Amino acid sequence: MHIKPFEELTIQDNFMFQKVMRNKRICKATIERLLDIQIKDITYLEEEKSLHMNPDSKGIRLDVYVNDENGTVFNVEMQTSKNMEELVKRVRYYQSIIDLHNIEKGQDYTELNDTYIIFICTFPLFSSNLHKYTFKNVCLENYNIELNDGTTKLFLSTKGTENDISKPLQCLLDYVDGKTSSDDLVTEMDSVVDKVRHSKEWRLEYMTLEMELRRQRKEGKAEGRAEGKAEVVLGMLEDKLSLDIISKYTKLTIEQIKEIGKAHSLI
Repeated sequence: MHIKPFEELTIQDNFMFQKVMRNKRICKATIERLLDIQIKDITYLEEEKSLHMNPDSKGIRLDVYVNDENGTVFNVEMQTSKNMEELVKRVRYYQSIIDLHNIEKGQDYTELNDTYIIFICTFPLFSSNLHKYTFKNVCLENYNIELNDGTTKLFLSTKGTENDISKPLQCLLDYVDGKTSSDDLVTEMDSVVDKVRHSKEWRLEYMTLEMELRRQRKEGKAEGRAEGKAEVVLGMLEDKLSLDIISKYTKLTIEQIKEIGKAHSLI
């Protein structure tokens, strides 16, 4: 995972995107433009930004997670990874975690808020040239029948070429794609980007995040090497090799080898 220098961050980078979206007016206007709707107000769901159902589950950290005045949940994410299989499954997982989190707070099924999960992607989507792909649950036997379960998934591509979106949304996607524009919202967003780049506080925050990511990567590699050695030891034990031979080739002590073997009932 490449970690960009702070000076090179753009709106495409999650750190910068989150900082820009902390401007309430920009966040509200962005959601309105993405969905072509009007919202009276939004509320940031701070305590719910990192969702974990239990200690053993895979939690999610949401980039932009807000309610409108009707309780509708909007989750907006910037996506630069081109792994579509992983991306669509992530949308499914996000939806389940958000719903389960609301149920855990005591809501009845019928009280589940409407949700919009929105991915702004910096690459072409679904082997097509559209900018916007909206998914709802519909009946395959009759497309006119919607399930009306309150869930909407929206994928937006900055690389679309069709004339399928409004000019304001086109300006926004062009800005994400690195193009300049005189659009008012884009100008305000770019002003915040410049402010972030010149903030000593946010530079320090990014450097702290960078160090944490490097630490996690280093620990992950160490764990991976340890797991790899354990697999080799188990294979050697299954082949009835002596502890001395295993120690010679794995560089592990006899005690370490015995510990691995006992954990898997091979010693």
